[in-house]
Amino acid sequence: MGVVTEVTNQYQKCIDACVKCSQACYECFESCLNEPDIDRRRSCLKLLIECARMCEMSMAGMSMNSQFAKDHCKLCQVACDQCAKECSMFQDDHCQKCADVCRTCASECASMSGF
Repeated sequence: MGVVTEVTNQYQKCIDACVKCSQACYECFESCLNEPDIDRRRSCLKLLIECARMCEMSMAGMSMNSQFAKDHCKLCQVACDQCAKECSMFQDDHCQKCADVCRTCASECASMSGF
């Protein structure tokens, strides 16, 4: 259910997935900065931030019932899929958990956007 209205109830599951994914990406980013092989993670680090920001934009679009909400979610699906792929290359617990959260978000975005 929406926080102050019921207008976005149709999007709530995807909104929640985007919020969780954004948080997971930021947490994984912080953890990756402390890994000894940080040079190997440059692409992953960039994707983590891009994915987190895309999730935030998608959540905002859905929250305001934007006419572009489905378009944002389609892009978010792509970003989350790519981030999951990149994170899954690293065996750290935080990267594996982040990849799982990204996959879930990608699935929710795909459902929401109808693609």
